[in-house]
Amino acid sequence: MADTATDSLTELPLAGLHTELGAKFVPFAGWNMPVQYSAGVMTEHLWTRDKAGLFDVSHMAQVRLPKGALEGLEGLVPADLLGLPEGRQRYGVFTNAAGGVLDDLMIAHRAADVFLVVNASRRAHGLAHLRAHLHGVEEVTDRALLALQGPLAEAALAALVPDVAAMRFMDVAVVDWQGADLWISRSGYTGEDGFEISVPAAQAEGFARALLADERVAPVGLGARDSLRLEAGLPLYGQEMDVGISPVEAGQAWSIGKARRAGGARAGGFPGADVILDQIAHGAPNRRVGLSPEGRAPMRGEVTLYATPEGGDAVGRITSGGFGPTLGAPIAIGLITADTPADATLYGDVRGKRLPARQVPLPFVPPGYKR
Repeated sequence: MADTATDSLTELPLAGLHTELGAKFVPFAGWNMPVQYSAGVMTEHLWTRDKAGLFDVSHMAQVRLPKGALEGLEGLVPADLLGLPEGRQRYGVFTNAAGGVLDDLMIAHRAADVFLVVNASRRAHGLAHLRAHLHGVEEVTDRALLALQGPLAEAALAALVPDVAAMRFMDVAVVDWQGADLWISRSGYTGEDGFEISVPAAQAEGFARALLADERVAPVGLGARDSLRLEAGLPLYGQEMDVGISPVEAGQAWSIGKARRAGGARAGGFPGADVILDQIAHGAPNRRVGLSPEGRAPMRGEVTLYATPEGGDAVGRITSGGFGPTLGAPIAIGLITADTPADATLYGDVRGKRLPARQVPLPFVPPGYKR
């Protein structure tokens, strides 16, 4: 009998290559995704920190908007988009009237258009949100999206397309490779230097194989992508941010441009601006925090946090947690009440026992971006 749950999943354009490479697949956001290869999550994680890992992120939505869409997009996103130069990319969040986050996304200002990359888990919602407010929204469905991440990513990609060596963090470019237009940004979701590369689906396997032929490059799955972003202190939608968590609470206030803040040239003008700008000025009710649990036991998402080892009310919860391979220790990100002292040891309720965790700065691993 067919597995209907698996049958209902969308396959990546490179599914056959992943199978050939020994991938183990898991469902994620409606897609059949490689979670790891034969080397395992730990090895893939450390390889990316040391060399260059190749990730298939084709489950993310790729969207094109008309060249003049930045002004309209500013009505949905609190980033300074009119100040975004051509050839550059900026991180942004869709906000709601209560100041919560509907999704986060990357916004690239290109010579011919505006290019967005939107989360897979929010694909349908994000596209509907854009189409309800903007004209000319085009979902790109004939391209794969790969991410090459790690300190040797530049050398490996430049061996195929030399022009990328001149790019710096958050630059975007369209580069030719064997007659195919590669849409490249110098960015990623690991905290390492690297690139995200949109490639026509028909040329995706050839391009991926060309990268993997380089001894510096290895395939890396969804498992290591999550542990890498956790070490980098990067938020995951649905965990560090959602419709009930503001970008200020999620530690993303930096993404709200000066021009969009109180007193700025284009202050406000986005959903929830009154709430978000008040939180920037006077503080938010909750704050994001890095946590270092004592011992070897990880504290996973949704573990309740307390300020005392016994009794007392909860002060928050863990939003993401696991083992940090680079650090060789468990790490976690939490959302706690803003009035919790910054030097207080917190206690996570793990299977009925309150275990201590120190508050520590984020990120856990310093970024390796080329600025």
